[in-house]
Amino acid sequence: MLVESSGLPADVYSAKCPTRQVLDHIAGKWTILIVDALRQEGTMRYTELSRRIGGVSQKMLTQTLRSLETDGFLTRTVHPTIPPRVDYELTELGHSLAEPIAALRDWTERHINEVERARALRTE
Repeated sequence: MLVESSGLPADVYSAKCPTRQVLDHIAGKWTILIVDALRQEGTMRYTELSRRIGGVSQKMLTQTLRSLETDGFLTRTVHPTIPPRVDYELTELGHSLAEPIAALRDWTERHINEVERARALRTE
């Protein structure tokens, strides 16, 4: 696969390749949780996302949603109501990312006890 802007092959191990920036972005915990929540729930409002994702600050949620929209992973729809209603929904590209994220979440939930046991052994 070539990177359109440079004509060079995509190489996530190269510091100059834009794939590195995308990987950094999609590997962030807030991105993973937002994409997975939207995969499970479908269209969601900002407040619904905020309630669903415990511990995310308003600043981080806003920044992550903006970044996901910029990169084409989700759409933001503003409805002309008073007060305005804003919905977030995964795009086709976002849905293609949601599958491996769901697999990562499933793996984490399945193996958390093993990880905690390993951590406990290191602290003894």
